[in-house]
Amino acid sequence: MILNKYIIMTTPYYLLDESKLRQNLQLIQDTAERAGVEFILAFKAFSLWRTFPIFREYIKHTTASSPFEACLGFKEFGAACHTFSPAYEEKTFEEILEYSSHVTFNSLTQFERFYSRSKDRVSCGVRINPEYSEIDTELYNPCAPGSRFGVLAEQLPKVLPEGIEGFHCHCHCESDSYALEHSLQHIEEKFGSWLKYIKWLNLGGGHLLTRKDYNIDHLVSILRDFKERFPNLQLILEPGSAFAWQTGTLVAQVIDIVENHQIKTAILNVSFTCHMPDCLEMPYWPNIQGAKTLIGEEAKGNETEERVYRLGGNSCLSGDYMGYWHFEKPLNVGDEIIFEDMIHYTTVKTNMFNGIAHPAIIIKHVNGQREVLREYTYEDYKHRMD
Repeated sequence: MILNKYIIMTTPYYLLDESKLRQNLQLIQDTAERAGVEFILAFKAFSLWRTFPIFREYIKHTTASSPFEACLGFKEFGAACHTFSPAYEEKTFEEILEYSSHVTFNSLTQFERFYSRSKDRVSCGVRINPEYSEIDTELYNPCAPGSRFGVLAEQLPKVLPEGIEGFHCHCHCESDSYALEHSLQHIEEKFGSWLKYIKWLNLGGGHLLTRKDYNIDHLVSILRDFKERFPNLQLILEPGSAFAWQTGTLVAQVIDIVENHQIKTAILNVSFTCHMPDCLEMPYWPNIQGAKTLIGEEAKGNETEERVYRLGGNSCLSGDYMGYWHFEKPLNVGDEIIFEDMIHYTTVKTNMFNGIAHPAIIIKHVNGQREVLREYTYEDYKHRMD
């Protein structure tokens, strides 16, 4: 549904800006060409399939972690996926093969179990674990001691089993090029003896090259240097956040303001646990237009100031709130609250806990027109329980 650009949409809704999305895509395409590598889209971070025609102007492939994601890539993006899963199941593995060009196995036992069915149909690889990562948040660190992800160097035989054509490695989360440089050093140190015998190396996601302070020249340099040492390798990177970084907002509304021991909470018509789950999981405090985020020491002693508020979600979960923010002016019922950078991961991880109304998804096209990609109703909630 196309909206007149002057019509005010009823909140809540996610608003994706096509111009900003294209800026990110162009930067990623240019970087891939300069470095001689391939960037592919990770559905775990962004899977708004109605935007795939835009993506296809800049990239050729996607990465999936489940049969549903692989099906989405094959049927809606129009190309077979690079697929990885912690463990494949007998009942759905045929779908994985049908929708994939590359299949990465998390363990040698999974490879041995499924290789006979995969042979001559897809390019097979195994996930490796270099036991190194600079990720601070344990929830997002796939290389922490005891991790369920990947094969350690000491677990690989000196000669790779027949059929392993590539390695997949994931060590990053919103990381810079210097973290990748260090990871490549550890990969080469631990797995260098095998790298010259494989065809491709997938360096996973977490490469936030569209962030303003990211050093693109350094990224290009280290990737080109690595390719010079291993000219047999096709290098693949599969960022998620980088594609949709700073491309859109979540627009909500204040529906009540409550006070307890002088702490004011503005209750919104959205929910952190339903519509911004990473905020609570990580946790992190999102930027809000017209407000300053108060974290840690900044908040102490300022909690009861006139324009300082917690923001509360409209669910029954006690912990469905965050704070504090200092607003430019006192809040009133009916005021809009605009959360910045709420497209990547957020739109994928939403849920309908408590039957909370799900925000619509809108795209603002380059010409200024707004198009509703999806609206949600009671029927969507009901049919999740079928």
